[in-house]
Amino acid sequence: MPSYAHTDSGILSYECGPDWIDIRFRSGARYKYTVASAGLHNIEEMQRLAERGKGLSAYISQHAHDCYARKWEPHP
Repeated sequence: MPSYAHTDSGILSYECGPDWIDIRFRSGARYKYTVASAGLHNIEEMQRLAERGKGLSAYISQHAHDCYARKWEPHP
């Protein structure tokens, strides 16, 4: 997974596919957002912000918070 450029963010890394984005947070939690779960516009914008390295965490909080397809919790 590529590292997320904005080091002050809660996001550690991300990985993109044609219709999804997988985001790993510093807490260890990981979320997969898909076109089916979040919509095409949200996925395209999240991918753009991830590649830019800025604004992704705020975007998720404001527009796609609960629209994930899958969530993995960190292991204790």
